[in-house]
Amino acid sequence: MFIRKITMPAYYPIYLDIKDKRCVVVGGGEVAYRKALVLKEAGAEVIVIAPEFYEKFSAEKDVALLRQGYSGECLQGAFLVIAATNDKEINQKIWEDAQRHGLLVNVVDQPELCNFIVPSVVNRGELQISISTGGASPALAKRIRQELESLFGPEYSELTQLLSKLRPMVISSIKDEDKRRQVFGLLSSPKILTTIRQNGPQKAEAEMRNIINNFTSGSCGSPDPQKK
Repeated sequence: MFIRKITMPAYYPIYLDIKDKRCVVVGGGEVAYRKALVLKEAGAEVIVIAPEFYEKFSAEKDVALLRQGYSGECLQGAFLVIAATNDKEINQKIWEDAQRHGLLVNVVDQPELCNFIVPSVVNRGELQISISTGGASPALAKRIRQELESLFGPEYSELTQLLSKLRPMVISSIKDEDKRRQVFGLLSSPKILTTIRQNGPQKAEAEMRNIINNFTSGSCGSPDPQKK
């Protein structure tokens, strides 16, 4: 028995800013629905094209639904295209049309018809951890994601919000780069995470501001938050 070996591309990991960019999803099923929601959450202008739509689509006010079959004109003005149909001929045509127009295109479950793939993602607020097997095993990527979800709890969402809030304060008040790196290390320490878990984000913010104030006042001998 001959088994054809498929060599997957060596992908370059990247995060895309798709805010206000037109992203087209072709297909009206549950998979298309999930893809459309993720695009919407990233701020895209989402257009979904299909003859029929999964019932939950009706509740999505910021997703444009075009009840029609696919044609090449559907990609006009698009930045990114996702094909989520169960028709291989249509998927092939979408791939060819998108390639001809130089668009980013992903055909679900057909990595050979993709010029980008979507990783499995752990979301904790502004913290995102992406896992990919390069298309070799989405099931493995899902299992790893589930393991990471148990390691990185909701406190990481609170921490990233606080770091985002306090970062401008650190940059504007501490000019020395070495000291600044030291402060950022202290602000993201396990001790701060423990404070969030046990006492909440307000207490953690107070501790973080105290660390910054110790450096800006010249009192750099403040205790390491990783030590009791």
